[in-house]
Amino acid sequence: MRLTILGGGGFRVPLVYRALLGDRAEGRVSHVTLYDEDPARLTAVSRVLADQAAEAKAQAEAAAVSPSPAPSVSTTTDLDEALRGADFVFSALRVGGLDGRAADERVALAEGVLGQETVGAGGIAYGLRTVPVAREIARAVARLAPEAWVINFTNPAGLVTEAMAEVLGDRVIGICDSPVGLGRRVARVLGARPQDAWIDYVGLNHLGWLRGLRVGGRDELPRLLADTAALRSFEEGRLFGADWLRSLGAIPNEYLHYYYFNRDTVRAYQEAKQTRGAFLRDQQRGFYAEAGRDALPPGAALAAWDRTRAEREATYMAENREAAGAGARDDSDPESGSGGYEEVALALMRAIARDERTTLILNVRNRSTLSVLDGEAVIEVPCLVDANGAHPVAVDPLPLHAVGLVTSVKAAERAVLAAAAAGSRAEAVKAFALHPLVDSVGVARRLLDGYTAAHPGLGHLR
Repeated sequence: MRLTILGGGGFRVPLVYRALLGDRAEGRVSHVTLYDEDPARLTAVSRVLADQAAEAKAQAEAAAVSPSPAPSVSTTTDLDEALRGADFVFSALRVGGLDGRAADERVALAEGVLGQETVGAGGIAYGLRTVPVAREIARAVARLAPEAWVINFTNPAGLVTEAMAEVLGDRVIGICDSPVGLGRRVARVLGARPQDAWIDYVGLNHLGWLRGLRVGGRDELPRLLADTAALRSFEEGRLFGADWLRSLGAIPNEYLHYYYFNRDTVRAYQEAKQTRGAFLRDQQRGFYAEAGRDALPPGAALAAWDRTRAEREATYMAENREAAGAGARDDSDPESGSGGYEEVALALMRAIARDERTTLILNVRNRSTLSVLDGEAVIEVPCLVDANGAHPVAVDPLPLHAVGLVTSVKAAERAVLAAAAAGSRAEAVKAFALHPLVDSVGVARRLLDGYTAAHPGLGHLR
């Protein structure tokens, strides 16, 4: 089975390859093609993957276990070459790179609004420059690999998945690590194994709520909500506070902290020495420079990647935790950092390729799942997955407070799609102005002016 990774020089690609190395079942991925526009990044990441394969082989030999053949790896800067023959296409692009993310944050914060890469003004700016690329890729997949399944992790994941679905229909499925991490944390606090629990989760990408966790047919979430000490023992409980979680009667995705505590978070971001995007940009420059050096000794690229990743995860959502007084992220929590999406991707590929039926929280077209949205809207809900793809399960209606957020954010996303398709400045302004974290049409206009100046590629908006 052949897997193509778009954005193959990205920092998180080794997470995917590590998951593939642990897959011993029949029909596993045998070849990985890394596609990226930057040859130097491809060189650095392919070195990390080679180190991972050597490490896995050594560990198997030390344990007297016959090692499974590591998936072979090739690299290319030619999109057509990357797509031909692919069974699965994993999309993890970053249009504009981390320089673009840092600019998104800076322009928004200058207007006193949030610039996070998937939420608010920053997410809209990122979407405006990413959607045209995503549509182009979807057309290329339809032309060169029409039987391939596309797994989208390119942010903003729900919006980009919806753009690609215009071309690919149900053969594109969006994934995110946030819901699975939340479900695992809640299950662990309740003393349940995640694989034994049914997680009632619903919303949009980075805008969802865990409304129940059933074990043996019984909803255990009320027991958690009644226990203040238990609520304070995991990430979301510390972020949102026990009283607010009890008021909601649900556990929000951590990204809802940007909505519920917006002023506090914006202030923390404005006071920070460096925005998240700028931090990652500078940090990863160091990694790519080190991993790309000539005559690198065996294992050095992987060691550099491990060090960089540990620092990255320790500082994840640091401003939100500071605003909430939540303290440092728990290093002992394996789901507390940015890992996890690679397991979702592998489980999704297994279920489709081998017809191993499973349930995963995914970004898929709504159909009739949520009555407040039309059938083409991409939502994030539990899905039954089999050889025919992902099928959203029936869920209870959204409460009114969630309806307001979901429909207003979806309206902003639709304006992004329209703006990107028509090159319309009016639709782009509308996208900013409709978002609940942008409080003025005047601010929306200034945001677009700022982003157009920062990103010349947005100059086509008229």
